[in-house]
Amino acid sequence: MIRPLFFLGVHKPYMAKRVERAMLSINGLMERRSNFVANDWILDSGAFTRITTGRGHLPVGEYAAAANRWASCGNLLAVVSQDWMCEPFVLQTTGLTVLEHQRLTTERYKTLRPLVTPYLMPVLQGYDPREYVSHIRTYDLEPGAWVGVGSVCKRNASPWQVAAVLDAILSVRPDLRLHGFGLKQTALRNEGVASRLYSCDSMAWSFNARRKGRDPNDIEEGLRWANRINSAPIQRELRNCAT
Repeated sequence: MIRPLFFLGVHKPYMAKRVERAMLSINGLMERRSNFVANDWILDSGAFTRITTGRGHLPVGEYAAAANRWASCGNLLAVVSQDWMCEPFVLQTTGLTVLEHQRLTTERYKTLRPLVTPYLMPVLQGYDPREYVSHIRTYDLEPGAWVGVGSVCKRNASPWQVAAVLDAILSVRPDLRLHGFGLKQTALRNEGVASRLYSCDSMAWSFNARRKGRDPNDIEEGLRWANRINSAPIQRELRNCAT
């Protein structure tokens, strides 16, 4: 089985040059002035941190200008659109509904698209698999589009739930190349998840290092973790993804 492309989440831009493929949040670039060295990388909108802390997304013009500014550093493959997650605890934070978060996510993508020069990655949101399917219909996604799948990172312990979401999306748009945000080893080593993804990212190495009393900012920790992800055997999921 072909493994999904793995992008290692890194805190700071100077770490990107050590990684084959990196995921770097706009939050880590806010104070940056000079260029940095990188290989293949994705710019993330920092949605989870910005929404859950109440700060909200950067203004559209500011985010677009930053994305275009940093496009000259390394090989920027994609800029993640500014989305609104749909986990229940996030909805409690914003006081909005899944439909409202989906609408905001789609509207922000359509506003950013003409402003961002690199590829702008749309994000599908929802919580129930059927909600992701309905969200697809609010976009005009071209064939083979590289699309992020949000609100799955908190379901790592139940990979069949993640696979059910991916299955639902692919059942109506099998052409889409899906990117899973913030997945951990339990999900990434699961056949039902890995076989449905084109790419994925994770910063779980940092949390793992902190939990074990090591340096959560040591890129060597991240490199070792990425190597384990890329070399670990894929485990078959025996549970039916539809359950």
